[in-house]
Amino acid sequence: MFIRTMDHICADDSSINEKVRNLPSEESISSMCQIFNALQCTTRLKILFLLLQGEMCVKEIGDALGMTQSSISHSLKHLRQLDIVRVKKEGRFAVYYLADGHVELFMSMCREHVEETK
Repeated sequence: MFIRTMDHICADDSSINEKVRNLPSEESISSMCQIFNALQCTTRLKILFLLLQGEMCVKEIGDALGMTQSSISHSLKHLRQLDIVRVKKEGRFAVYYLADGHVELFMSMCREHVEETK
């Protein structure tokens, strides 16, 4: 059953309940909120866009952004805790890279969305 209001047709309770059942779990929503909070930091976003282009060590990221290795390491630690960025050892260097294709796709789509709306 649908209720008509102006030009919009409101869904009935069963349709609404189905949408509610398809919501992510509270745990998933909480994790997503943590990720979105982490992405509010311009430094972290810049790091992610650098890593979207390829693996980098802390020194390279610091040089690219004109920031101290300490501040870069702090941002990377936060991104690692959320499994957005991962690290591997290559000799005496820690090399950082995006965790997976989901992160790459999210970053690319977000940039495309923002640049399309300009």
